[in-house]
Amino acid sequence: MRARSVVGTLLAVAALVATALPAAAAQEPADEVTPMIVGGSPASETYGFMASMQSRNGGAHRCGASLIRPQWLLTAAHCVANVNPADFQFRIGSTNRTSGGEVALPDRFVIHPEFSQIFFIRNDIALVHLSKPAAAAPISIAATSPPVGTATRLLGWGLMCPTRGCGNAPTTLQQLDTSVIADSRCFSIDGPKELCTNNPGGNKGACFGDSGGPQIVKAAGRWQLAGSTSRLGGTVATCAVDPSIYVDDNAYLSWINQHVGT
Repeated sequence: MRARSVVGTLLAVAALVATALPAAAAQEPADEVTPMIVGGSPASETYGFMASMQSRNGGAHRCGASLIRPQWLLTAAHCVANVNPADFQFRIGSTNRTSGGEVALPDRFVIHPEFSQIFFIRNDIALVHLSKPAAAAPISIAATSPPVGTATRLLGWGLMCPTRGCGNAPTTLQQLDTSVIADSRCFSIDGPKELCTNNPGGNKGACFGDSGGPQIVKAAGRWQLAGSTSRLGGTVATCAVDPSIYVDDNAYLSWINQHVGT
């Protein structure tokens, strides 16, 4: 595991508070957590493991998630904290968040026991148990943490502009190629368990509420799951001007396997 620096500043507090709370897109329900990838492009392939967490009543998008076992999804803890599984569904395996793929119903959320939102988000990871196995092929979690310089890809639905309320979330899944960068570039709180993720050109990257969605790496021609969106750098009003922070899923592999099996 790579050693990572821990930086605590007032700016970090502002960024964390801004991204820990749901961020509503224009003309969307106010309590919605809307994933956003700024500067991305439409998905170039169908990512069968990709899931959209949606309201069961109306299908409003809330968060991203990744299918890691036929009956288990991985997402951010703040996406599922203090909400009822009966109120949500997951559309899996479609680049269109409103149609296609399969719709699966959750019956249980398993939040990391050390998840905290007090001042700083820590251990922002959770599992979603489905009422029955999905037909889609799961993605494997990377066997090691990606080192600095590793090429990665971000996936998510949502606004493609960097300020709150600046537009509507797109229907088509967006992707962005980026990389893991040095921890010193991020306002990291949970350093050894997080991935500092580049914002190419200083204006592309994860944005408000791009929560639970995957950061993936390619190994032997196959995609593997490296991280899940936790929060972003930047200010309360803007995003993609600083690197974003993803949970390092490999760091939680033992905890994950305790629940889903090896």
